[in-house]
Amino acid sequence: MNTDYDAIVIGAGAAGLMTAITAGKLGKRVLVLDHANKAGKKILMSGGGRCNFTNMYNEPSNFISRNPHFCKSALARYTPWDFIALVNEYEIPHHEKTLGQLFCDNSSKDILNMLLTECEQAGVTIRLNTAIDSVNQTDNGFSLQTAAGDFSVPAVVVATGGLSIPKMGATGFGYQIAKQFGLQTEATRAGLVPLTLSGKPLDTIAPLSGLALTPVRVSSNGQQFEEAMLCTHRGISGPAILQISSYWQAGETVLVDLLPGLDSLAWLEQMVAEQPNAELKTALAYKLPKRFAEMLCEQFGNPRLKQLDLPQRQQWAERLHGWPIKPSGTEGYRTAEVTLGGVSTDELSSKTLMCKNVAGLYFVGEVVDVTGHLGGHNFQWAWASGHAAGEAIGNI
Repeated sequence: MNTDYDAIVIGAGAAGLMTAITAGKLGKRVLVLDHANKAGKKILMSGGGRCNFTNMYNEPSNFISRNPHFCKSALARYTPWDFIALVNEYEIPHHEKTLGQLFCDNSSKDILNMLLTECEQAGVTIRLNTAIDSVNQTDNGFSLQTAAGDFSVPAVVVATGGLSIPKMGATGFGYQIAKQFGLQTEATRAGLVPLTLSGKPLDTIAPLSGLALTPVRVSSNGQQFEEAMLCTHRGISGPAILQISSYWQAGETVLVDLLPGLDSLAWLEQMVAEQPNAELKTALAYKLPKRFAEMLCEQFGNPRLKQLDLPQRQQWAERLHGWPIKPSGTEGYRTAEVTLGGVSTDELSSKTLMCKNVAGLYFVGEVVDVTGHLGGHNFQWAWASGHAAGEAIGNI
């Protein structure tokens, strides 16, 4: 039984590496184990290969959790500016893309290499291609049976991520560990994921595949987001749709404001006065992509503007600000960026991320029931929760 380590971190992703770095810098001997053949796979593929590593406007309201207050402590103690300072220390060129979202100028590899260098400097050991057979509690902490041998450690950190993108190696192992130790979990489902259509709605949208509308304001279940929407051959996607997908529930309708910020009725009145003989699709094409305008008029009629009486103009104005679309589902974990739900925050200390009833067992990152909005927030939760757990282990 190997007793060379003070803590074992299960998972070499963003949260796991940050936990290991923080504890290592505080003098702890840390071993990171991962069944994958490469560390930080999700880091590498994120942001189209440029890693949206944080968001300058990150705050607790950017997260979904059954307990919306749980994330506050960790986020307050490790902020975007702390991570940005680390990025700047390594002179990694980066830029703000939109809405506070920070991306690498070059490659996600810059962020992963930075983290791996930090691990090396902190004396962290990383072993990949290492399956874990069992984790059991002992009088002195925990025993782990793994493909790299058996280990005995005082602390174990579960940083296994969620179920999203299984081709990257995602599994439910973290939830299995939680269940083994009697911890409550919140139901999991795909988040930040394209919405699918079927039947007539799909027949309407599929021919427009690749067409983007920007910006639109989408709303569902009391939430709304204003960003771009993309038509696909399976349904609708784009940042606005990915955002609302985390709130949308099966059977609900998504309302799309196609012209946010515009007084559509006043604009239609102006068009009627200026171009009374123009067809409605011609007028709509001034504000919307031509093919989308044509699709709307195929659905709801294409009169000449002078033929629109006031009730019809009002109806069209309402439609432009609340075009209803009823998804049949989502694309699921296959393309989801995150997993909603996970280990219940009731089971964990918000300060340390350690289980309240299992001393020395920590859960960090996506495996916990804290899910961020699109735009770097999930990485910030990974950094912040990992830092909180790492500090707690380092100060034991």
